This record gives sequence, C-alpha cells and structure tokens, in this order.
Amino acid sequence: MANDAVLLAVPGPNGEREVRISSPGRVLWSEPGITKLDLARYLVEVGDAFIRANGDRPVSLQRFPGGIDGEQFFSKNPPKGAPDFVRSVPVVYPSARSHPQLVLDEPAAAVWAAQMNTIVFHPWPSRAENSDNPDQLRIDLDPQPGTDFGDAVPAAFELRSVLEEAGLTAFVKTSGNRGIHVFAPIEPTREFLDVRHAVIAAARELERRMPEKVTTNWWKEERGSRIFVDYNQANRDRTIAGAYSPRALPHAPVSCPLGWDELDGADPTAFTILTLPERLRTVGDPWEHMHDKPGTTDVLLEWWEKDLSNGLGELPFPPDFPKMPGEPPRVQPSKKNADNWDGDDKKTT
Repeated sequence: MANDAVLLAVPGPNGEREVRISSPGRVLWSEPGITKLDLARYLVEVGDAFIRANGDRPVSLQRFPGGIDGEQFFSKNPPKGAPDFVRSVPVVYPSARSHPQLVLDEPAAAVWAAQMNTIVFHPWPSRAENSDNPDQLRIDLDPQPGTDFGDAVPAAFELRSVLEEAGLTAFVKTSGNRGIHVFAPIEPTREFLDVRHAVIAAARELERRMPEKVTTNWWKEERGSRIFVDYNQANRDRTIAGAYSPRALPHAPVSCPLGWDELDGADPTAFTILTLPERLRTVGDPWEHMHDKPGTTDVLLEWWEKDLSNGLGELPFPPDFPKMPGEPPRVQPSKKNADNWDGDDKKTT
C-alpha cells in the first residue's frame, strides 16, 4: 500500500487542484507514525494561513526522502517536472551570483513540495518581486545550553517593548524547537544590510536591558547560559522555519504563531501537525493581519548610528559570507593571537 499513489484535492485561489502523492504510507515521523499523506493533508488543512505567511516569497525546501531520521538536503530552484502552478524568481545570493528560487503561491504548491518530501519550509523575509528589500524584520531568540523556551519568554516580551519604542509592531511564534521568533512588518524600502543593522541595534538595546539573560556574542564560548539574539538570521539568504512549517523533530512540532497573551506559559511541544488544524479552526491565525500596518527601520537605524558613534561597530557575519567592511576577525576569541592582528582587526601574517 505504501507505493500506491493518492490524488489529493487541494482548494485554492484558482480552484481545486489534484496533487499526486506517491508512497503516501511512507512514515516520515516514526514516533507518532505520521506519514507523507498525513503531512500533505496537514498542508491542505492549514493551507490559507500557511500561504499567507510563506507565499509570494523565495523559499528553500528542506527535504527528507527517508523521513526525519534519514538524509536531508535543500532545494532552492524548481526541479524538472515542477507543475505550472509552482514558479521561481531570480534572487541574488551573498556571493553576488543570481539564481532562480522557488516561490509558493497557493496551497497546492505546498502540497506539491510535500510530495517532494519537503518537511521544513524556509521563506525569505522579502517578497518575490522585491527580493532585495525585506518586508519583515526577524529576530531569533535562541536558547543556549542551560536555558530553554521558558527563559526566552521574558526576552521576547522585552524585545516587544524595544521594537514598540522604535515604532514597530511585533509578532511572535514558536520556533518549533526551543526558541522564539519575533517578527515585525516593515516597509520594503531598505536592503538586507540595513535591515541587519536595524536588527543589531534592537539586539544591543535588549542586551543592555537584560545583560544577565541575553547576549549578542557570536562565538559560543562567550555566550554562557543566556539567550542568544541571533542577528545573523537577518542576512541575505539566511532563513528560519516559516510559520506553520513542520520541523524535523521526533514529535512532529510546528513553528506556531501565537498571540502575545498566549506566550507566557505556552508549551511549544503542544503545537504539532496533529494539533494545529484544530487550533486554526478554534483560535484563528494570530498573524492574519501582520502586514496591514508595516513600520519602518528608521528609528532602529538611528540607534545603530548612535552605537557606531559610541564605538560599537559591525558584528561577525556567517563564515560563508565574503569579508564585510568593518567586520571583526572571524576567529574564536580563545584562538586569536593578538600579535597577528593590527589595530583595525585585520590579520597581518
């Protein structure tokens, strides 16, 4: 039975489409016994909210042909044989090369991705037709060893206050694991580096308010038992699991949008492929109107400039990025030999 294909009816803006699901009985999550067909049906049930959050954006598909315990890889450009309702747009990567990237415009496209063994969906923070300018400011609150989801909750509330002071409205979701993702809609008028600097400004202000609880230190050896404010998720071609995206963890969790009144006391393990459809039917989508009133990064960039004038400069980029102006050394502090670096933090030997 596992190899018998199923035609799944998927409602959408262009009418109902039938999407073929091969090997529907293949088990993707062995602990709860969730199959490929279960995943496809989940995406049908949450389709409108899923596409509202992740559609019309370049997206990377994290694919697991043998289930979450097997090999995985990322797909960015449409494979051969993609249906005509799955499109792509050219995007520019940090290397400066351009390449087409997938875009999902309707629930049937997400179900097709499940047919391609996609489990985790990673949307860009920018729209397909304006991919260089994000319309979302995203901050990942990442618990370090010795901390957990509950430790990230106070940081999320304080970050909400920081963003509010900067004129932004914050939205929150579980990461699907131990972390918390805080988003703020912004007008798509600035490119990735500017938005990254706005995120760093917010992160530094949060760190000043909660120095014992959060950190912006890039190097793990310097973070301690604090919540890491991962500013590097704001970079071009850096993504986090999208809202309503499943995660490749044993109990099949989902990255779940929450109302701020739900965050304190929330159990991130309760939001799964099995529970989210009923939650949407009864609670609704807390992110439904996220982009109704976008803000700007103007105030945060003023904070960035103020920090620069006070001697706080650029922070490290991910290791696969080209060396950026003003960036500090890409070497662990414990391995840095001061004799090999000049006053501008550039290696001399």
